[in-house]
Amino acid sequence: MTAVPLAGAAATAIFGGSSAQRAHKIALCSCLASLVLAILLRLRFDETSAGIQLTERAVWIPSLGIEYLLGVDGLSIMLLLLTAIVTPLALMAPSRIQERHSAFYSLALFLQAALFGAFTALNFFHWFIFWELSLIPAFFLIKLWGGQARGRAALQFFLYTLAGSVCMLLAFLAIFHATGTFDFERLAEMGRSGYLKSALAARLGWYSLSSGELAAVIFLGVLIGFAVKVPLMPLHTWLPPAYTEAPVGVTILLTALMSKLGVYGVARIVLPIFSWQISQLLTPLLWVAAITSVAAACAAFAQRDIKRMLAYSSINHLGYCMLGLFAACGTIQGTSALFTERTAILNGVAFLMFSHGITATALFCFVGFLESRTGGLRSIDDFGGLRQIVPVFCGLMGISLMASLGLPGLSGFIGEFLIFKGVFALAPWPAAFAALGLLITAVYVLTLLQKVFHGPLNERWRSMPDLNQQERLLILPVIAIMFLLGLWPALALDIFNANMSFLALELSF
Repeated sequence: MTAVPLAGAAATAIFGGSSAQRAHKIALCSCLASLVLAILLRLRFDETSAGIQLTERAVWIPSLGIEYLLGVDGLSIMLLLLTAIVTPLALMAPSRIQERHSAFYSLALFLQAALFGAFTALNFFHWFIFWELSLIPAFFLIKLWGGQARGRAALQFFLYTLAGSVCMLLAFLAIFHATGTFDFERLAEMGRSGYLKSALAARLGWYSLSSGELAAVIFLGVLIGFAVKVPLMPLHTWLPPAYTEAPVGVTILLTALMSKLGVYGVARIVLPIFSWQISQLLTPLLWVAAITSVAAACAAFAQRDIKRMLAYSSINHLGYCMLGLFAACGTIQGTSALFTERTAILNGVAFLMFSHGITATALFCFVGFLESRTGGLRSIDDFGGLRQIVPVFCGLMGISLMASLGLPGLSGFIGEFLIFKGVFALAPWPAAFAALGLLITAVYVLTLLQKVFHGPLNERWRSMPDLNQQERLLILPVIAIMFLLGLWPALALDIFNANMSFLALELSF
C-alpha cells in the first residue's frame, strides 16, 4: 500500500508531462489501486482479535534496535480506508490549479504514501520517517498552488509542525537512551509496568528531577508534537491560514487525513505509553481540550469566509476527540462502569475521526463548487437565496452540514454521542463546558444555512448552474457513507471495538 502511491507519483511525474488530463488519469488509477488494497486488507482483518495483525518484521539497524515493523489494528484499518477513500476525492475536487498539474498530483500521491506508512509503522524510527515525509508534499502543495497569502501560510505550517516534531524526536531519543528500544508495543508494556519511569530516572537523572517529574517532561515533549498536528489551542494558529490558502483538494487532505495523524498518535502512542502521566496532569489536559472545542466553535461563528469557518470547525471536532482520549485516563468508582465508559469514549473517538474525515471532505468540496461558480468568492455575505436556483447543491450541502452538526441519523452523531456519554461520567465539568461547543456549532451552521441558502436571492447569481452529473457522482458516495454509518454504525464499530476495548482495559494504573 505504501509503494503503490509512490509508484503512482513517479508515473504521474514521468508520463503526465504537460497534459493535465493524462496526469489526472494516472493519479486516479494509482488511487484506485490503493483503494482495492485497502479493501483487501479489511477483508483479511480479523475484527474479533484485539492484537496487531498482518505484521511484517525485518531487521533494519540492529545496533540501534530499529526494525522494519508494520502491522494494523482496527483503528489503523479505519484510517487506511479513510485515506484510500478521501485521496481520490481530493484529486477530483474542484480546483483552480492552472499549471504544473503533474507535479501537483505527484505530490498528493507522495502525501498519501506517507500517510499509509505512518498509519502502519510500529517502530518509532520507521514511523517518524513517514511522519516527517508528510510535511514535505503538504508544504509544497500549499506554497506552489495556494492563494495570495500562500507563502506565509505554508511557512507557518512548516515551522509549527517542524517545531513539534523536534520536541517529539528529542523526547523519544531520551526514551531510547533509557530503554534501548523504539518498539511501540514494548514501550507500552514498560509504561504500564512503571519500568519506563524508573529507567528514565536511572539513565538520565536530568537536573535532579524526580522520576515522575522527568517522565512528565518527556511526556509533554511527545504530546506537543501531536498537539500541533491536531491542533490543540494555543498551537493552532497555523491551521486557519493553511486551510484557507490551500487549494480545495489540498485542504481536504489536510483536514480529513493529516489532522488525524495527531489524534492517531495520541491514541496509538501516548495513551499506551504515558497513561500514568496523563492521569497526573489530567485536569489541565481536559480543560485545554474543552477550551479548544468551545473557542474553535466561537471562532467559527465569527468568520464570514466559509472556508475559514470550516477550518475552525475542524479544530472544534478534533478537540472533542482529544477531550475523550484524555478523559479515558480518568477514574470513577466502580471497575465495570469505568471500563464501559472508557470503551464508549475510545469507540467514539475512532468513529468521529472517520466521520469527520468524510464530512469535511464533502463540505470543502461544496466550497470548491461555490468558488468555481463565483470566481473565488466564498463569504456568506456574498450569497443569499441560493436554494431557489441550485436546490440540489443546497440540499446535499445541507445534509453534510447536519452531519457535521451531529444530527441523529447521520454519521457525526454516533461519535459525539459516545464521547460525551463517557466523558460526562469520567470528567463531568470539562464535559459540560465542552458541550457548549455543540450549541455554538448549531448556531453557526444554521447561520450559514440561513445566509447562503435562504432569504432573498442575490440577483448576481440568478444564472448559477446547479450541480452537474460529474459533481453529483463525486459527492453522492460521500453522502451515502454519512447515512450508512449514521443508520448502521456497527459497520464501523465492529472493526475497532475489540481494539478499543483492549485499550480501555489496559488503561489501569
